[in-house]
Amino acid sequence: MRHEKSCGAIVYRRFHGNIEILLIRHINSGHWSFPKGHVEAGETEVETAIREIKEETSIDVIIDPTFRETVSYSPKRDTQKIVVYFIGKARNYDFVPQEEEISEVRWVDIGYASHMLTYENDKNIVIKARNVIKNTP
Repeated sequence: MRHEKSCGAIVYRRFHGNIEILLIRHINSGHWSFPKGHVEAGETEVETAIREIKEETSIDVIIDPTFRETVSYSPKRDTQKIVVYFIGKARNYDFVPQEEEISEVRWVDIGYASHMLTYENDKNIVIKARNVIKNTP
């Protein structure tokens, strides 16, 4: 069994009194999710999340390491993948999708995100993240 680990975040901003989160659409599968990517040697989970979000979207984030949710699944036979998600506050709002991997990037109202997200695991994480973000100044 091969094991993989990725880290990412539910990236948010406050916009006209609403909370919006950043969703990405993957080129290969077409699914909507959060920015994330593989941990590189010597990186912490937080460092991976910051780097991957920047690479995939050009957004700089401030990570809240106190929110840490994990998802585990099998992307292919004999492979187990763990993804660690944090909450990340966007420092800039203009995104540039990474052409090789991302077909689309969107800021979406957090209440509407579950209608766009492909996987149930991601929808559940948004519910948890929403409560934390709402109480963050």
